[in-house]
Amino acid sequence: MRRDVFQAIADPTRREIIGMVAHQSLNLNAVADQFNISRPAISKHIKILTECGLITIKQKGRERYCEAKFEKLNEVNKWVEQYKKFWEQKLDALEVYLNELQATNKRVIPLPPSKGDKKKKTNKKYKK
Repeated sequence: MRRDVFQAIADPTRREIIGMVAHQSLNLNAVADQFNISRPAISKHIKILTECGLITIKQKGRERYCEAKFEKLNEVNKWVEQYKKFWEQKLDALEVYLNELQATNKRVIPLPPSKGDKKKKTNKKYKK
């Protein structure tokens, strides 16, 4: 089955594995030791990450090491970037609207007290 990078980052365990191997190359046992799940489960996560092209497995002597390959994350970056532009435009428009609303509220004349108010104050400004 062909997997994509979005499937890889959808799982928190896989995201954590990516974060771990981003800093340094780790052998499979070192990766598995960081989690409270079975080694076969970790192997499945690593297999998915490998199929997606986010990590590669290199054999060094008897050990197998995971190394990060971040070129595939550019797909995610492109996808996120289109929504970033969309939301920036929406938020900029909201800011303009709120500024206009705030400017018009400063010019609003306060209303006189209603007839139902208990306090009887006369407001000379609104007397006819």
